[in-house]
Amino acid sequence: MVDAILDHPDIGAVSFVGSSDIAHYVYNRGVANGKRVQAMGGAKNHGIVMPDADLDQVVNDLTGAAFGSAGERCMALPVVVPVGEDTANRLRDKLIPAIEALRVGVSTDAEAHYGPVVTQAHKEKVEGWIAKCAEEGAELVVDGRGFTLQGHEKGFFVGPTLFDHVTTDMESYKEEIFGPVLQIVRAPDFEPRSNCPRSINMAMASRSSRATPCRPRIRARVNVGMVGINVPIPVPVAYHSFGGWKRSAFGDTNQHGMEGVKFWTKVKTVTARWPDGSPDGGNAFVIPTMG
Repeated sequence: MVDAILDHPDIGAVSFVGSSDIAHYVYNRGVANGKRVQAMGGAKNHGIVMPDADLDQVVNDLTGAAFGSAGERCMALPVVVPVGEDTANRLRDKLIPAIEALRVGVSTDAEAHYGPVVTQAHKEKVEGWIAKCAEEGAELVVDGRGFTLQGHEKGFFVGPTLFDHVTTDMESYKEEIFGPVLQIVRAPDFEPRSNCPRSINMAMASRSSRATPCRPRIRARVNVGMVGINVPIPVPVAYHSFGGWKRSAFGDTNQHGMEGVKFWTKVKTVTARWPDGSPDGGNAFVIPTMG
């Protein structure tokens, strides 16, 4: 079906959201067939937490941004980067009870914070990434594997999971897990320098970066497509443009907002001449002037 759309001569524009590899494929094949294509890929979004941050608000934001929709959204926030050891320790102490208090349930449970992941195969994939991150040396603080819900024992549930001391060379850090897993990557300080890790370096180096909640002084320097300041998910309303950089987006325009309108609009320019209406009935044609 995908190739049929990308190859069909009557389809002039294609918009796609999915994994980065498939987005890249959709973009290349569609463009090769002369189509207008915007293809949004995956992301590994980072949240930078400064030492003077309101940690109660940060924890409230993180639990929603990291675990809402079971982490299965491209704007999820799976990596938090506290600046300084004291910030990291205080954040961790507040995160653990908040995560343990999250309620996993079904759609009819009004008290549930999130539900199952999409398939059994994806559940196994997410749990595989949890095992991989632990094998790579990260500290598994809260383990969501093996979670079951009474009456729904065959459901595709993954409990909220928290890792600490994740490093940027870990495969589990580099790849999008797309599940209810939050990774803490500690940064000793804020400023970008050649000897990583630094908080701003991580945000800029991620190969699939879309969102980075951060301070005003890096909004012009950080190399990502969407930046939030004291906002965990910087997609406030649909008329704002939506899209990332690097492997998070392929094509020249973003989705939503005026860029989205422009993408689906094909410009037509009409130039016409009309008789000047002179009383002698002549067929003179004139070009209007300012005179």
